[in-house]
Amino acid sequence: MSRQGGGIGTRMGGGETKIETDRRRIRARMAKLRRDISAMAVVRETKRSDRVRHQVPAIAIAGYTNAGKSSLLNRLTGAGVLVENALFATLDPTVRRADLPDGRSVTLTDTVGFVRHLPHQLIDAFRSTLEEVSNADLVVHVVDGSHPDPESQIAAVREVFGEIGAAEVPELLVVNKTDAADPLVLNRLRRTAPNALCVSAKTGDGLAELLDVLVERVPRPEVEVEVLVPYDRGDLVARVHEIGEMLDVDHRAEGTFVHARVGPALAAELDRCTTAPSSQTRRSTATTRPRTVASSPSIGA
Repeated sequence: MSRQGGGIGTRMGGGETKIETDRRRIRARMAKLRRDISAMAVVRETKRSDRVRHQVPAIAIAGYTNAGKSSLLNRLTGAGVLVENALFATLDPTVRRADLPDGRSVTLTDTVGFVRHLPHQLIDAFRSTLEEVSNADLVVHVVDGSHPDPESQIAAVREVFGEIGAAEVPELLVVNKTDAADPLVLNRLRRTAPNALCVSAKTGDGLAELLDVLVERVPRPEVEVEVLVPYDRGDLVARVHEIGEMLDVDHRAEGTFVHARVGPALAAELDRCTTAPSSQTRRSTATTRPRTVASSPSIGA
């Protein structure tokens, strides 16, 4: 009788038990959270479409929970993301835009940590992270070098990559926390993963080499153009600097001569609004799936 919660305002009127009331409230709360998640999915898709339209490559920083992904993002971009020595300190993706040493812009996304045998009921909660990984141009797979068995964590993360359809996304393995790692473990990792980079987000060791590899691994714009841009369209030159790869620039009497690699959309706009020089070439140099978001500091700043 102590669990009878009936009365005015309850679903069943007199006689509804407290357990039934609690279950009804829980179901209502779950329904509201599902609606919120669906609304967030629309926002994420809008932002992702904007990144695709502006054609800046996307890098997802992924890995096992507590591997130091947020620390690495902070070290590369000064993002100021929360860093804690705890599981799932990051629960929502953080996207920051930055510039590579060669001047190209990229986006870096800090994702929630993965775990072994990710429960299917958590898939909706992690969907934003999973989408960022599966839609990235390059995944920086961060490994905790101080863990006694990092190989098992690598296998667990790659298993999740396969489950979410990200197994085909190019991967760069980065062993973090080398300042606290056992030298024997690091030597073992170097033998099993000879292409892995060893870094320390805490001390900055190895980050220069990481940046050099990112320059080589990040996809380049597809179209190479040589155009003469009128001076009243300086906005186009600024966009080439911002989202393209400038190869040469020369200020002439008729306008600004630009030799660059850009995405198809910007190349078409340059065609419509510019004057061709005496010789003009345009050829495909790479295949990329470009992305972008709002500006932020340069990498390594």
